[in-house]
Amino acid sequence: MIGCVVAMDSEAEILLSQMETENILTVYGKTVHIGKAFGKDVLVVVSAEGKVNAAAGACAAIYAGADVIFNFGVAGGLNARTGVGETYLIEKVVQYDFDITQLTGKRMGTLPNEEENFLPLFVPRGLGLPLRSLGTGDRFNDSPADHALLIELGCDVREMEAGAIAQVCKYAGVPVISVKAISDVYGSGSTTEQFAKNLKYALLDLKAHLGEIFAALE
Repeated sequence: MIGCVVAMDSEAEILLSQMETENILTVYGKTVHIGKAFGKDVLVVVSAEGKVNAAAGACAAIYAGADVIFNFGVAGGLNARTGVGETYLIEKVVQYDFDITQLTGKRMGTLPNEEENFLPLFVPRGLGLPLRSLGTGDRFNDSPADHALLIELGCDVREMEAGAIAQVCKYAGVPVISVKAISDVYGSGSTTEQFAKNLKYALLDLKAHLGEIFAALE
């Protein structure tokens, strides 16, 4: 079963509106919609924003029977490789606000018992979306310091959930795919104002790709 973990109701709606819901459960305090979409067994968890909520949502999805996790939603672009309304397949993710470098001497975002700071994600064959790298952190802001760190790490996109979902899925041995549509780009004005203005536009582009994404998931 494909387990979809998203942060916001508006993100979930682009799939729920095309899904035949057969059951609704509550698992670990998260609502789980179970049914069929694009001819496949699917469940959808709306986790709420942030890394802890996303981790709980991923756990709920796996507990409810998901054997692959699909995380999708909107995110912020960081450089010229990203554009508002464009949708990207994430190939790797780092938690840019995880910092134990003074203890380990390893790069920012390197989790315990890991040697690399980025976790690789599942990239389905035949899915033609452009690949990008993502930074996850529990911050929504216009901070120049955060932007500089994300660029130094090699991130193209930033948001608040995928890194935590990838960490849970690594521990559980479950593949995870993440697809993000850009609602705002750093340096193009207030992130908050861009997000409010472009949210629906970005979600429409993401919605248009759902069919091909589900077709690529076995």
